[in-house]
Amino acid sequence: MPVITLPDGSQKEFSGAVTGLDIAQSIGSGLAKAAIAISVNGSQKDLCDAIDEDSNVSIITIDSNEGLEIMRHTLTAQVLARAVKNIYPDSKLAIGPTIEDGFYYDFEFQNPISTDDLEPIEKEMKKIISNNSSITKTLASKPNAIKIFKATGETYKESIINDSDQEDNFQLYYQSDSKFVDLCRGPHLPSLKHIGPFKLTKIAGAYWKGDSKNKMLTRIYGTAWINDKDLKLYLQKLEEAERRDHRRLGQQMDLFHFQDEAVGAVFWHPKGWSLYQTLIEYMRQQQELGGYREVNTPELMDRNLWEASGHWETFGENMFTSRTEDERVWAIKPMNCPGHVQIFKKGLRSYRELPLRIAEFGKVHRYEPSGALHGLMRVRAFTQDDAHIFCTEDQITAETGAVCSLLLNIYRDMGFEDIIIKFADRPERRVGADDVWDRAEDALKRAMESLGIDYTYNPGEGAFYGPKIEFVLRDAIGRDWQCGTLQVDLNLPGRLGATYIGEDGNRHTPVLLHRAIFGSLERFIGIMLEHYAGNLPFWLAPKQVVIATITSDADEYAEEVAQQMENAGLRTEMDLRNEKINYKVREHSLMKTPVLIALGKREVEEGTVSIRRLGQKGQKVVSLAEAIRALSEESRSHTLST
Repeated sequence: MPVITLPDGSQKEFSGAVTGLDIAQSIGSGLAKAAIAISVNGSQKDLCDAIDEDSNVSIITIDSNEGLEIMRHTLTAQVLARAVKNIYPDSKLAIGPTIEDGFYYDFEFQNPISTDDLEPIEKEMKKIISNNSSITKTLASKPNAIKIFKATGETYKESIINDSDQEDNFQLYYQSDSKFVDLCRGPHLPSLKHIGPFKLTKIAGAYWKGDSKNKMLTRIYGTAWINDKDLKLYLQKLEEAERRDHRRLGQQMDLFHFQDEAVGAVFWHPKGWSLYQTLIEYMRQQQELGGYREVNTPELMDRNLWEASGHWETFGENMFTSRTEDERVWAIKPMNCPGHVQIFKKGLRSYRELPLRIAEFGKVHRYEPSGALHGLMRVRAFTQDDAHIFCTEDQITAETGAVCSLLLNIYRDMGFEDIIIKFADRPERRVGADDVWDRAEDALKRAMESLGIDYTYNPGEGAFYGPKIEFVLRDAIGRDWQCGTLQVDLNLPGRLGATYIGEDGNRHTPVLLHRAIFGSLERFIGIMLEHYAGNLPFWLAPKQVVIATITSDADEYAEEVAQQMENAGLRTEMDLRNEKINYKVREHSLMKTPVLIALGKREVEEGTVSIRRLGQKGQKVVSLAEAIRALSEESRSHTLST
């Protein structure tokens, strides 16, 4: 006789096992019609699942976040998969989970498909949905489940079942008007009538199980929403994201490129490298004000150091290695921290030196599967704006406050005001004893709470050596980017033998705070390009000013103007081509140059310049001296105008 406790605390007692639908009907017919699934003690279940013990139960409806995810899950696993099998009978089903704002399904096709094939697949999906079929679930033993999918030639489903530790109760979902069956963790909608508007968005390649040694499958992406308005808004957001794509902008602005001879590494062009160096110079100034001393450590270090640090065990598969003729194994560093500990260890350290803050713009290399690479956002070779603070446990709070203040000020300079802070605790794969992790997590939490920092939890996402604070930036179109981190590490210093002489004259192990602000220069530049749609603030723009002549009579004056602006520290370029000024304006606008100075006969005679700002109508005529003064001041002040 299970007692069911509802979210409002009320309880219902039933004479025997009860389903989610039974519970919804006992509350009201309206809820029963709206119900699509249930949550039992925090776990999502199908409406048909029986409950035979006391439980906390909530009814999930389509208009909730949980309901939307279940609808998307049903759409990919029951509708997209079935539609593809209807059109391409020889295709094979792999996996089809939900993702943020949508879903995908991986298929093996006999012949490649393209985006042109998405429309007929969508049409077939709508035809399937129009039947409003009910969805039923059966449970199968491992042998029976394997038998079912072997009979239909679904080798990937067989593989999933064979690799599972589960021996019974494999969930198989059917539709009332079809023999189509899929293996799924569920839950699913009770009927296809609950499915809202959807759109297939793109296709991509994806290796089976994410392993490049396995077969490349075709991944079909889609999105689904409760109503047409939400779908339309999301598709507009996708269009805007495509317009802002940093890869497209990088080509348009002549900043960088990639090629197969250096997979996952960036070829920086002069303008892109200028932007890169401007960010480093800015960060260097901010770090000097924050008491950091810059260092540089080797990129290639012996395997023994990485074994001692714990990286070899926990991160070895992501490291590039080399063996020399003397049989020594070397690794290209994936992180800077072990090298910084070596600098701390050089010489006898005193508590009077703490906190010791050292920083490096360190080039690191990590093996990322080729399928995971994505422009500047996911690369194999990148530069971290890395810093490490060696301190005592008593200094954690003050240093946490200083780091948070530094990060937030820098993000505001970059134009990010909407910042989310998350606390990430111990991951499953980690180094160090649990009591050490307890101390590290407690210290970081106390520091954040004493500073009044609001944060949310990101469980299990800490670094393998310590818990961390994550700083998530929200961009101009509402996307979240995790950039900065602050990690408390009570493991690595001890593993590598770092000590200092305390006030008591004894040796003590320092606390190590790992800190990054941009995260990686490459990725942050990608984020900035997309946030500003390429229209970077004036102080960051790779080329700040283009001087364009209206007539060749102004060429000599243009050279004089350019020289004076360069002398004032402004990144300047001349355009003396025999082209109409409107053509030049259009071309440099596409290159996202923030200021274009047009020079003609009048400007030469009067010693003035005509200033056109990117994205603004009209122009402003000022003296050359006034233009240089105003632009130089704007460049130095880090204002956000373009």
